[in-house]
Amino acid sequence: MPHLIVNLIKSKSLKSPAIITAFQNIRRDDFVLPQYRYLSHLNVPLPIGHGQTISQPETVALMLEILDPKTGEKILDVGSGSGWTTALLAHIVGAQGRVYALERIKEIKEFGEKNVNKYGFIKSQRAKMFHGDGHLGLPRYAPFDKILVSAATLEAPQKLLDQLKIGGRIVVPIGRHMSPQDIFAIDRLDNNNFHETKYSGFVFVPLVKGKYTNRRDLINST
Repeated sequence: MPHLIVNLIKSKSLKSPAIITAFQNIRRDDFVLPQYRYLSHLNVPLPIGHGQTISQPETVALMLEILDPKTGEKILDVGSGSGWTTALLAHIVGAQGRVYALERIKEIKEFGEKNVNKYGFIKSQRAKMFHGDGHLGLPRYAPFDKILVSAATLEAPQKLLDQLKIGGRIVVPIGRHMSPQDIFAIDRLDNNNFHETKYSGFVFVPLVKGKYTNRRDLINST
């Protein structure tokens, strides 16, 4: 077993057998730029272009453990980036599950899609990748059992909450950019009521509104 995974298990960041198995089978070095592959075994974020990163493995492990994905579920992955979380989730939900990934930067979406399909998940339609605004979700595929958001918002986007099944869960970082943020697990109890659990001490890039198709869009949105 790779040292990174062993260390994540020792630190109790990884606990669930299904998530551990996904980490063992979905190699992080398949989701980084070629010049950073030699660093893919380290517990650090790495650049993937356009000012974006593939997240620190410990953070990904913790968020997946909080999300608690299950076989056969339909999951929305917001801010899918390199596609690593999408592929991990696709492995966990299995052939009967579906993962819908949403990324606002077109070039990053294409990079992630290519990476995810290294495992055949696009071809088999276990995972589908979309270019769009993460705040809006994918209403035509809703409702979702689970929603994972990998960028910080000032509050949980209402449109994403609306796309959760009753009994479903969204995991989302909430807080101001460049400040310590909290990860919230928000469970939908019924049509109007939710229950929140907070996990403190994280820093994420912001979840920016709108699609990004060129560098001018990126400059204007920051």
